[in-house]
Amino acid sequence: MARLYDSRKRILITGGAGFLGLHLTDCLLEQGHEVICADNLFTGTKRNIEHLFGHPRFEFIRHDATFPLYVEVDEIYNLACPASPVRYQHDPVQTTRTSVRGAINMVGLARRLSCKIFQASTSEVYGDPATHPQTEDCWGNVNPIGLRSCYDEGKHCAEMLFFDYWRQHELDIKVARIFNTYGPRMHHADGWMVSNFIVQALRGEPITVYGDSSKTRSFCCVDDLVSGFIALMDSNKSVTGPINMGNPGEFTIHELAEKTIAMTGSTSERIEEPLPQDDPKQRRPDITLAQKHFGWKPTIDLDDRLGRTIAYFRGLLPELIEL
Repeated sequence: MARLYDSRKRILITGGAGFLGLHLTDCLLEQGHEVICADNLFTGTKRNIEHLFGHPRFEFIRHDATFPLYVEVDEIYNLACPASPVRYQHDPVQTTRTSVRGAINMVGLARRLSCKIFQASTSEVYGDPATHPQTEDCWGNVNPIGLRSCYDEGKHCAEMLFFDYWRQHELDIKVARIFNTYGPRMHHADGWMVSNFIVQALRGEPITVYGDSSKTRSFCCVDDLVSGFIALMDSNKSVTGPINMGNPGEFTIHELAEKTIAMTGSTSERIEEPLPQDDPKQRRPDITLAQKHFGWKPTIDLDDRLGRTIAYFRGLLPELIEL
C-alpha cells in the first residue's frame, strides 16, 4: 500500500539530476515534499543537484533505471532517458534500454506500491507530423529505423507499456508529451537549439541554422513545464494522457537566431546547414486537453526567460570559451 501523509509526499524522480529533473526536484522540495533522486549520471550531473546535498528532505541514489529499484514512495516521475540528439545518438542501444526497460521497472514498482506514476514522453513520437499543430490523437510519422529512432520509438514503446498497465492492472498513470523546453541550467553541450544558439553567440561563432527559413519550433520555459507536470500528476485519475506539454507560440528558427543575437549583443552571423535526417520541419503543440482537464497553459514570455537563460550561460562564459 502507498504510504499516507497529511500533505507531504515521498516522491521518486528517475533522471532527477538532468535538466528537467533538477527543476522538478527544486519545485517539489519547495512545496514541502520529500524527494528521492535516482540517476546514473550518464547525462545528468552531480553539479546540477549539489546545492541539495545535506537537504533534510532530499536523497540521491546513483542508479541505472534499466535495473529494478526498490524504494517506498507515494508518487513516481519517470524522467530517465537522454533527451538531446547528441546524447541519445551517442549510445542508441542504451537509450532504447532506458526507455523500455526503465519503463518496465518503474511501472512494476508503481504497481507494487499502488501509487501514481508519471511518464515523461516526447513530441518526438509525432515524428515529422502531417498535421499542424499536433494534437494527441495524431499517430505520428516516425522513421522506425533512423538515427533518431532509438529515442522516438523507445518513447513510443514506453507509452504503450504505461497504457497496457493502465488497462490490465488499473495503474494510475499520467503520460506527458514534452515539446521543446529551455531555461537556466541547461547543459551547454546537449545540442538543443536554444543552448546551441546562445553558446555560439556568446563565443562570437557563426550561429548554425539547420534547414531553411520555413522550419519552426515552439519553446516552453522549464518553469511552466514543471508546473504542468505537477498539475497533471494532481489531476483526476481519469486523466491519463497522453497530454501535450509545451508552449503553443510558434517561431521560425531564424527568428530565434535573431532574438539570440540581439539579446546577447553578439556580432555572430547565421549560416545554414542541411536539415539532419528525420528532423521535423514544424513542431507546435495543441494544448487544448491540458487546459480542459487541469487548467494548465504556459504564462512565461520567451523574451523574459530567454534573457535569464542567456544570463545563466554568460555566467559560465570563461568555461564556455575554454571548451
